[in-house]
Amino acid sequence: MLQQYSKIMVAIDGSAEAELAFKKAVNVAKRNQAKLLLAHVIDTRSFQTVSSFDGLLAEQATEMAKQTLQDYKNEANKNGITDVETVIEYGSPKPIIAKQIPEDHAVDLIMLGATGLNAVERLFIGSVSEYVIRTASCDVLIVRTDLANKLPEDTEK
Repeated sequence: MLQQYSKIMVAIDGSAEAELAFKKAVNVAKRNQAKLLLAHVIDTRSFQTVSSFDGLLAEQATEMAKQTLQDYKNEANKNGITDVETVIEYGSPKPIIAKQIPEDHAVDLIMLGATGLNAVERLFIGSVSEYVIRTASCDVLIVRTDLANKLPEDTEK
């Protein structure tokens, strides 16, 4: 029996890894005739160090996220995915991507780009993808390769 997904979430953060995950998510959504949920989490912890924080940074981050998600939504539509939702959340990305958004939106597959962190960074702060793999209650697919299943040229060693 084939696994059929009905709602696929892809985390969008502007990175090249997220771009790879998005492209594969579009293909998986097409094959499964699934809904696509594009999610972006604005990490509000990064604003805590700004002493003169007056809301402007959050507004700018939100506007940038809205535009980025709209661009991805348009791209998904061009590729034949008509049922595309977007969501912007605020807080710590790990639990929001692993638990909150999937539960709130009935997600049955999370697709993420592979981490860009090196071994030392992962040791101290841990990667979002690692956390999601360990704690999500639905399937998780970590994307490392492009649509031809090749590593991007700048990461091949």
